[in-house]
Amino acid sequence: MKATTQAVRVRFAPSPTGHLHIGGLRSALFNWLFARHQGGAYLLRVEDTDLLRSTKEYLDSQLSSLAWAGIISDEPVVYQMSRVVEHLARAKQLMQDGKAYPCFCAPRDADEVVHNLEAGFGQKYDRTCRDKAYSEEDLRKPHCVRFRLPDNLEQVSFYDQIRGEIVTKGEYFDDFVIIRRDGSPIYNFCVVVDDIFMRITHIIRGEDHIPNTPKQVLLYQALEVVPPLFAHVPLILGKDGSKMSKRDAAVSVEEYRAQGFMPEALINYLVRLGWSHGDQEVFTEKELINFFTLDGVGKKGSIFDIKKLEWLNGVYLRQSSCERVLEAIRAMNENIAAALLATWGQVKYLALIKLYKERATTLVELANQILALAKQPIKLDLSLISKWRNERSLALLNDFAHAFSQADDLSHEKLLQIANAVCETQGEKLIHLAQMLRLALTSTIQSPGVFDLLGILGTKEGLLRINGLQQLL
Repeated sequence: MKATTQAVRVRFAPSPTGHLHIGGLRSALFNWLFARHQGGAYLLRVEDTDLLRSTKEYLDSQLSSLAWAGIISDEPVVYQMSRVVEHLARAKQLMQDGKAYPCFCAPRDADEVVHNLEAGFGQKYDRTCRDKAYSEEDLRKPHCVRFRLPDNLEQVSFYDQIRGEIVTKGEYFDDFVIIRRDGSPIYNFCVVVDDIFMRITHIIRGEDHIPNTPKQVLLYQALEVVPPLFAHVPLILGKDGSKMSKRDAAVSVEEYRAQGFMPEALINYLVRLGWSHGDQEVFTEKELINFFTLDGVGKKGSIFDIKKLEWLNGVYLRQSSCERVLEAIRAMNENIAAALLATWGQVKYLALIKLYKERATTLVELANQILALAKQPIKLDLSLISKWRNERSLALLNDFAHAFSQADDLSHEKLLQIANAVCETQGEKLIHLAQMLRLALTSTIQSPGVFDLLGILGTKEGLLRINGLQQLL
């Protein structure tokens, strides 16, 4: 099938029956990038016709997750439920054209049908009502509407932009239902009618939708519309190669947001699950838009690796401005952001972000470390500094504390200068003093630069914490 000459229009169509899955976010992302690369439009359609499972809570959660990731529809959101009248009108037109018909047969037990299909001997509909005449009076009786398969259908084929030609034998189809007995439209029918309405040119979605596509192609043909171009992307897999589940890692976007991953990092990581551009791992948004094509999408599923995502998140933390990290913490959790601001104030808060973002892998880790610094250490473990401690340690710490108390310049450079002078006088290496100070200030021996921390804590708080160690030496 040749590429369409229409302006590109793609869509992401989630059902609000749960929180947005990371696989769903990747599908939305692939659509968004494809549209941006092609200069087209990315659209969002909410498929909310499952009235039993669709909830406003899940809808709000999904819209919030997409907004957090920066994937926004270029046009007003289409709600499938609002278009049911159009779905029914299209079904009626197919009936008038002899391409669909009412079926008054008693419905088969759904569980029995599923079990039979799984066992390999599922029964087709026997076409009892296919050629029966019916009246308007008959249509007032309970019935579903079935699609009339073309006579002598040998096969249904479509060209997948990722996988090539896909052919399904006609013997696998029966006159499938498009409108249920309760008057609600079936998924495959809604999708086709709505994609026609939205003028969708390309359908980019997970490979689990491949079995749906032949039926949709038949419906496009019956409605006398050229089908969009299809592209089915591989699934995200767990460590054992099966479809990713909660046993492998968190599966909802909301969870990754709460765990402190930056949207830029999660997006970068998800794009690379199934798509590549040479050996490049880290991309700017502009690069992703410039480079993204369906040619770069592979056919095999990709295994989710949380450690690699954490590494990539750390890269983005280090590359981001302090203001951007502050904004990301606020988007992650308003309460944590407010507590940090109330504890430190804007200036010190940003200064601490600058220090701690160089060492953290997630926003939660960074925020917890900054909050922890505000509390004076209750217990100091002297064994942590045993390799740097000797008989001159107390004198070394006393001399620095005295010089620090007299300093009117608490810049890193000035405090380092004071520390070097004290160490030279005492005949000790700088690390001996630095590790003692680090323990006194943070109760650990791993932290950002101690002279930067002293400058932020200030003279009073700094001396209070140093004194806590002096009393133990």
